[in-house]
Amino acid sequence: MGRQLNAGERIVGTEALHGGITAEMRRLTVAAPDGGIRHLVLRTFVEPSFVDHAEEMLNREADALALLAGTGVTAPGPVAVDPAAAHCEYPSLLMTHLVGRTVLEDEGLEARVPVLARQLVAIHAVRPAERPREYQAWATADEIVPVPGADAAVWSAAIDVIRKPAPPYEGRFLHRDFHPGNVLFEVEPAGSVGSAGAAALSGLVSSAPSAPSAPSAPAHPLAPVGSRVTGVVDWVQNSWGPADLDVAHCSTNLALLHGPAWGLRFAEAYEEAGGVLASAASERLYWRLLDALAFAGGVRWVARPWREAGRTELTTRAVEERLNAYVTALMEALG
Repeated sequence: MGRQLNAGERIVGTEALHGGITAEMRRLTVAAPDGGIRHLVLRTFVEPSFVDHAEEMLNREADALALLAGTGVTAPGPVAVDPAAAHCEYPSLLMTHLVGRTVLEDEGLEARVPVLARQLVAIHAVRPAERPREYQAWATADEIVPVPGADAAVWSAAIDVIRKPAPPYEGRFLHRDFHPGNVLFEVEPAGSVGSAGAAALSGLVSSAPSAPSAPSAPAHPLAPVGSRVTGVVDWVQNSWGPADLDVAHCSTNLALLHGPAWGLRFAEAYEEAGGVLASAASERLYWRLLDALAFAGGVRWVARPWREAGRTELTTRAVEERLNAYVTALMEALG
């Protein structure tokens, strides 16, 4: 690690960043000889199931971060990558730290949804010189097990939708894991009139598929200021595929965090922001269900970081109920 620092710099502190599902994230505090301080973020894969794929995943993310440096999409800058753990104990990626924090509360959601949509449109406008890998579906029709209490007839019909071949699509550069837990918003210390100290947290304080609804989350030491995005993180899954799939993933997260109506609303906001989706309702339904149904087997993993972020009401059962309601809403709206 030391060889990646400037002359005379040293690491004087580390802080675990909570909310990630697949990797451990740490914010490193680096001190310079002149007293200056800067922060870096270290992503480390430690779970054996992810370590086996870490080399491909970390190289893919490092390549995406390098690509985005020349675009209007703000993302961490790659500092160093050790995908095979040649120098670190585990496969790791070192990157710059972004100011801001994720916002998972219900309050202000109506204003944030169009901002999220505009950010996703900007991501889809990126034209890489070399295309990343083709998107991968995260579940097949034969793998879907309906959540407890699901409407059996509705889910059977929904599963049949994704059993069909994928519709034709115009490819776009995809984040592939775009949702509120991977988008950072401008912050300032609560009770302060300035923005000093806003860099105290990285967006992974809550991370991965994000959260919100019911009782208000406890006050956060850094309060969101307006709706300005300061960056997008977690580019491990970036790929090439239909814009509908990124929209579908964010829609599912919004539905589970805030209620099914917000999942339906996001696609509208994306088009209002200039994004283009599949023209046929049947094609839109395919992509929306391909993502939503994939959550059925992993609800407890998705809900855990949301509760850790303060959304304690989002129990596994509560999120399963929302997923069932969202699948039903999709079938009614587009089926």
